[in-house]
Amino acid sequence: MGFFLVSAFQQREDAAVMNAHQKAIFLYNFTKLIEWPTDYKSGNFVIGVYGSYIPLVNELNKLASTKTAGTQKFEIKEVASIEAAAKYHILFVSTDKMLQFADVTSKLKGHGTLLVTEKEGMTKKGSAINFVVVENKIKFQLSKANAEKQQLKVSRDLEAFAVKEE
Repeated sequence: MGFFLVSAFQQREDAAVMNAHQKAIFLYNFTKLIEWPTDYKSGNFVIGVYGSYIPLVNELNKLASTKTAGTQKFEIKEVASIEAAAKYHILFVSTDKMLQFADVTSKLKGHGTLLVTEKEGMTKKGSAINFVVVENKIKFQLSKANAEKQQLKVSRDLEAFAVKEE
């Protein structure tokens, strides 16, 4: 019995790491398909993770060790409080911080930050990109309007890859 519990736990943990890896790759690819305001094109390319999502932070740090966003080095930050919000290119808001999402959108309004979430319906609440699972695969929904409110320019390719919100 104990073996099966350990095995089930390991499978869940492996799935969480795999999901985090896929989301990290998506976030990296978004850097190629979105244009940030001019003042965001110097210094490090900052990706913040707001909430408890250690597997994603770990995967982003791995990615940051070998990749860049154009000429910018990646800097990954774990965000403890939205009050400490800085100049983020991308801010991923994990599901455990959804109750604070209205504060996030208010605090970062017009700051040139791509807001990314992973809970159904979040593009209707201000997220520019929302991860969803479709046919057991991680996909994303896109709100071009929300991205444009942040002074971000979305490529047609990114629009083509997005799935429609139901």
